[in-house]
Amino acid sequence: MSAENDELYSLLVPLVEDRLIVPRACVAEVVRFSQPEHEAGAHKWMLGTVNWNGRELPVVSFEGALDKEVPATTGRTRIVVFYASSGQLKTGFFGVLTQGFPQLVRVNRDVLSLHTTEGWPADAPVLCRVKMINEFPLIPDLEKLETMLAQESIQA
Repeated sequence: MSAENDELYSLLVPLVEDRLIVPRACVAEVVRFSQPEHEAGAHKWMLGTVNWNGRELPVVSFEGALDKEVPATTGRTRIVVFYASSGQLKTGFFGVLTQGFPQLVRVNRDVLSLHTTEGWPADAPVLCRVKMINEFPLIPDLEKLETMLAQESIQA
């Protein structure tokens, strides 16, 4: 197998005090932030929905899902639109608030290693934290985030 096949195009998604790393194939689009139209949600991480390509897109704060303060929006705030892969969301997509544009990176075994599986609430949508050269991004559990969103929709 060639080294090229061992690489994965990924995105580093900036949060306020952290970054997420996700495969590029999980992201449909990055859009300008617009205020959620339907402020809803029993949980602070559920920001509501925005109109995206004629669809109601549920938008969440990843920081809020980690029981941290939901960040204030700025001129750099964007929404990263993820494909919903578990089939739990009727829309087929969901958005995560981000503090700027994601950075495209190529990841391989030589630059990535497990750092920790602890440091966030037990029910948080995080698989682990990895070490990538001089960075320590989180790998989110996108299926768990979808489950959280599906449950929130049922409650709303």
